[in-house]
Amino acid sequence: MVDHAHDFDFWLGEWEVFDADGEHVGRNSIRAPYDTGALTEHWRGDGGVAGHSLNSWDPERGCWHQTWIDSTGGILLLDGGVHDGAMVLTGVAADAQQRITWTPEGEGVRQLWEASKDDGVTWSVAFDGHYRRAS
Repeated sequence: MVDHAHDFDFWLGEWEVFDADGEHVGRNSIRAPYDTGALTEHWRGDGGVAGHSLNSWDPERGCWHQTWIDSTGGILLLDGGVHDGAMVLTGVAADAQQRITWTPEGEGVRQLWEASKDDGVTWSVAFDGHYRRAS
C-alpha cells in the first residue's frame, strides 16, 4: 500500500512568487505543523490580498484535500492527487470548475490555476505563479 501523506512535501518552504512575466506578486509560506503530511499555507499578495489554506491527504476518501480562505471572503474547496508528478486539485467556485496544478520545477514550483465555465471543454488561466525559494 502506498502512503500518499507526503506527496505534497515538494511545496514546503518559504517562497517568493512571480507571475509568468517575471513580476513579483507575493510571498507564500508553506509549513508542516504535524508529522502527518498536512500542510498549512499563508499567502501574502503584493496587491493586499492575504489567504490561508489547510492541505491534507484524506485516507478514507483516497485523495488530497485543500480548504482555502482569503481576506476577500473567498472560499475554495479542492480535491485531487498526484498526476504525472504534479499535484492536481479540482473543485467548483464562482459558477466555474477550478483546477490548480503544482509542478516541481528544479528548485522551484509552478502553480497553474485554471477555470472552466463549460464543464472542462476549455480552460482559462486565472493565475500562473512561479515559486522561488526565499533567501
